[in-house]
Amino acid sequence: MVFLLLIIGTMPDLAFAELKFKWGSHFRLRYEFLKNVYDMDSSALDNLNFFKLKSSLWGQVDFNKDISFYTKFTNEFRSYTYYAPSPSKAFRKTEKSYPFDINEVVFDNFYLDVKNFFGFPLDLRLGRQDLNGYGEGFLIYDGTPGDGSRTYYFNAAKAVWRINDTNSADFIYLNDPRSDVFLPVINRYSPRQNLTTTEEKAGILYLKSRSIQNVDLEGYYIYKREGGEGGTGLQKEKGIINTFGSFVKYDFSPYTLRAQLASQFGTYGNKDRQALGGYVFLDRSFNKFFWSPKFTFGFFYLSGGDTTSDKDRAWDPLFSRYGIMSELYTQSYKTETGIKEYWTNLQLWRGAFVLKPTEKLKINLLYNYLRANKDVSKPAATFSGNGKNRGHLPQARIDYAFNEHVSGYFLAEYFIPGNFYTTRDDAVYLRTQLQVKF
Repeated sequence: MVFLLLIIGTMPDLAFAELKFKWGSHFRLRYEFLKNVYDMDSSALDNLNFFKLKSSLWGQVDFNKDISFYTKFTNEFRSYTYYAPSPSKAFRKTEKSYPFDINEVVFDNFYLDVKNFFGFPLDLRLGRQDLNGYGEGFLIYDGTPGDGSRTYYFNAAKAVWRINDTNSADFIYLNDPRSDVFLPVINRYSPRQNLTTTEEKAGILYLKSRSIQNVDLEGYYIYKREGGEGGTGLQKEKGIINTFGSFVKYDFSPYTLRAQLASQFGTYGNKDRQALGGYVFLDRSFNKFFWSPKFTFGFFYLSGGDTTSDKDRAWDPLFSRYGIMSELYTQSYKTETGIKEYWTNLQLWRGAFVLKPTEKLKINLLYNYLRANKDVSKPAATFSGNGKNRGHLPQARIDYAFNEHVSGYFLAEYFIPGNFYTTRDDAVYLRTQLQVKF
């Protein structure tokens, strides 16, 4: 905080008479139902359903047209309506129900914005912030995967150099400890809520260009350090990950091509690291047709590790441990990798169909076929060790915007396991959400 005040104090012509205040609130109610998502085994009785209530209050003060400060407080708590205990003791609850608990209130965002720093085409954002708009969230999206959907922030210092009207360069430094040590927490958990698996630090150089008409080009280098303390699964050892990659989006209406490719190298414990990941998708829109249909077909690829190799070839998702491809399947990765939402060792073929019957209603239907690059027999007996067919995953989502303040959606996913698994009971994930913003 002292550093932020010093930055403000060094800015010339800071007219406090121009102070402007804004504030708002956000409330989100979710209901979720999960069946067999952790081990594809109905005999384990790991069915779970609960409500999640997230509330946020934010405020912003504009010192002048170039300098502002923003903060947001957030709380998310759950009410479990039924839980059938399993050997894994997920969520550490055995009761059939338990009451609402306000739980922690945290600083979700807390940052200073400085535009046109000392008259240069340089914008700074210093402090706790979300990072959006980087390669469709393939590598940079969630800095706090340990607390689920409660927050997504990074403790960061970001500088954006506006090179010209069509090119820019972002320089970002990240420092994300296992639990929040930088800002106060009201009604803190005991033991502390883990936000990451291990302490994480990173430096990012991210280039964006729109010099070519209808083409978005992005290139990046990400240096990340993962500490070994507290680590489990595929983050048990200390790691250094260097990631070079690029993203392209080409709009040649009515088609759109979206593609990304990244290469990783570095170390994992005493092993060298080498991994590859990316995707390619083609969208076809029919805006003049009834209900404006859109078709999408594409492919995700994330390399898999081989325990017998002298190199670690497992893809590290960096800061994308969230439901980027599936809310159901991201849950299953904890059994496979020892870490929640750790996307790796995957081929995913996807076809999608989108309809907009009205301006307020959107229907999204998807079908996914999943394979592994490497078969797995450990760490749990869940995996066959002699098959790479993960299975089939149909998905459906219906979004509805009641007005500019109120929206909601219903999401359903159904997973049919393949020979990658020893037990092959179907898994189900359902979510419904109502969101209010002011």
